[in-house]
Amino acid sequence: MRKFHFLPIILLFIYSCKDDQNKIEVSGSLSTKIIYAKGFEIENFNDHKVLKISNPWPGADKIYTYLLKKNDHTIEGEENYDGIVQIPVQNLVVTSTTHIPSLEMLGVENLLVGFPNLNYISSEKTRRLIENDKIKELGKNEDINTEVLIDLSPDVVVTFAVEGGNKTVSILQKTGIPVIYNSDWTETHPLGKAEWIKFFGALVDKEKEADSIFSEIENSYNTAKALAAQAMNKPTVLSGAMYKDIWYLPQGDSWAARFIEDAYGEYIWKDSKGTGSHSLNLETVLEKGKEAQYWIGPGQFTSFEQMNEMHTVYSEFEAFQQKRIYSFTTIQGATGGVLYYELAPNRPDIVLKDIIKILHPQLLPEHKLYFFSLLE
Repeated sequence: MRKFHFLPIILLFIYSCKDDQNKIEVSGSLSTKIIYAKGFEIENFNDHKVLKISNPWPGADKIYTYLLKKNDHTIEGEENYDGIVQIPVQNLVVTSTTHIPSLEMLGVENLLVGFPNLNYISSEKTRRLIENDKIKELGKNEDINTEVLIDLSPDVVVTFAVEGGNKTVSILQKTGIPVIYNSDWTETHPLGKAEWIKFFGALVDKEKEADSIFSEIENSYNTAKALAAQAMNKPTVLSGAMYKDIWYLPQGDSWAARFIEDAYGEYIWKDSKGTGSHSLNLETVLEKGKEAQYWIGPGQFTSFEQMNEMHTVYSEFEAFQQKRIYSFTTIQGATGGVLYYELAPNRPDIVLKDIIKILHPQLLPEHKLYFFSLLE
């Protein structure tokens, strides 16, 4: 699923376990080290794990707790969990394209048996599985074909919710199929989204591999960020575009704004509060953003001509006149899925390098833009 069709966030533990540096001792259990992500925790015991999802959707007032069992032994208090999953899972269903890269990086994409709206998936590796009929179409995410899903009988369904009251979750739970919420999309720190690979590592019992993969991404991101800080200037950046006469752009605490900051750019609306999108009238944006040097993420536009045809006022912006507008929607998979929506949350280091390349090309002379491209 493309979570943002128009526009498009921890605890730092002290090591205390000598034989496994990926975990720390907490109250008699070993807790997986989570540094940036705020939405989940994993406690590890000898024969089971406890997964807690604390922010399944914005404003949620419940923490969901799941029991991940390594054998058939009964665990005390099983009736108190929101779901029980036998691990490592042998097959599963996921419902967001952002889940696909985690499965691939862990080498378990072959466990995927169903997905809603297969056309959204861009990855060539997973598309080959689709072409070989290894992954079944489940319809639209907001209206999943529960009959097909139940027939697949997956070990677990990994879903998400924009708000509570998911009808599909209730139906599946009645059949005995475990359903777990994944809220990677609510994280605002770029590395917080990427750290959800540890969530999947727990389900497939590959936590060490997940931790190693994440560490590489983290190091790559922080190295790029440090490099960007060496730049001599901080270019001003505009974002977003109009939709029905309202200009939508990322708020100052958002994921997108953090990338610009870490790339040593001056996002014009960096002081706005919030993690979602800001709604402004054209006059306000024109007054404040007319002289911005770069324009990153102009909605769904793919060319200057297209922008001018939609609204001639776009041509009044300096970034338009200087041909410095970069989009992330032009790179698509074979069936039209936007690669950025799928892979960017999992590879924030590549996103950051792209933006550094745009704003400070001299710092990364060998880097080629991966997600972004200059408008035609």
